[in-house]
Amino acid sequence: MEIGIDSFAATKSQSGSHDAAADMKEMDNLLARIVKADQAGLHVFGIGEHHRKEFLDSAPTMILAAAAAQTKNIRLTSAVTVLSAADPVRVFQSFATLDIISHGRAEMVVGRGSFIEAYPLFGYDLHDYDALFVEKLDLLLTIRESEQVRWKGKFRAPLQDVAIYPRPVQEPFPIWLGVGGTPQSFARAGTLGLPLMVAIIGGETHRFRPLIDLYREAGRKAGHAPETLKVGLHSLGYIAETSQQARDEFFPGYAETFTKIGHERGWGPVTRSQFDAQTGPTGALLVGSPAEVAEKILRHAEALGGISRLTFQMDNAKLSHEKLLHSIELIGKDIIPEVNKAH
Repeated sequence: MEIGIDSFAATKSQSGSHDAAADMKEMDNLLARIVKADQAGLHVFGIGEHHRKEFLDSAPTMILAAAAAQTKNIRLTSAVTVLSAADPVRVFQSFATLDIISHGRAEMVVGRGSFIEAYPLFGYDLHDYDALFVEKLDLLLTIRESEQVRWKGKFRAPLQDVAIYPRPVQEPFPIWLGVGGTPQSFARAGTLGLPLMVAIIGGETHRFRPLIDLYREAGRKAGHAPETLKVGLHSLGYIAETSQQARDEFFPGYAETFTKIGHERGWGPVTRSQFDAQTGPTGALLVGSPAEVAEKILRHAEALGGISRLTFQMDNAKLSHEKLLHSIELIGKDIIPEVNKAH
């Protein structure tokens, strides 16, 4: 099982006037964490894409390219690329370039995004939410298949025998489909034979088993080999020496972030009792000691019929850079060996 980190490049410069010095420091710290993850033996590091004041990840391939120049082994991916609001030609060119810079360590996870700000920002109508993604995914996969492209769609000018460069090092270039909880998205990934990255940020992880079974069955019916139908899990998580310490340190930033998002979406404020329930044996949050979280990862993998990748999304504005570095160290030193021994 591959184990890694996903980051949204959270910044302390979240309120009041713009603080360029704070942004530069947070970006330096993020790159240092990617280097630490590489040195600690983690397998993958992903950067999200948001267009909000509290995050610095609006141009993730720029961050990943900077990380590629400072790392040797770790795979570098988006988490996720908001494909619906992007031009697939530029997306492919950016990641092909990243693949060349990193000597074949780039990947992308594409999805529709859990926030909607990218749609009006780039001139798209939210009523076309699904149709945009279906069409743009088709174009992206067409470009991956052949450097000479003939394609026609609704939302973009047609391509008439146009060659698209550069080409990536890896053939085929790894493209995962990032999904939340929509059955159609799981079935689509299976039909296309794309590896699946499931974001489970709340509830009980085992409840996603029927959707993952749907993905695997759709892939089987479409004629894809079972080994190509990989499942990854993106979870909120954080590791400290003890479970109590991990929960006490992670909760303040978690509560602040999800209370703010909840205010935007009509949820109530986050309580400590809700958080503690989510860190229990079947809850989605991977927050605890190395031994506890390793056991929970294996339990989740079994409940979902096997997973190939697990990524922690752990950075929030209340956790110090030093605590995050130590958490990464614990993942590499304690969790990866324990999971691989049993997996």
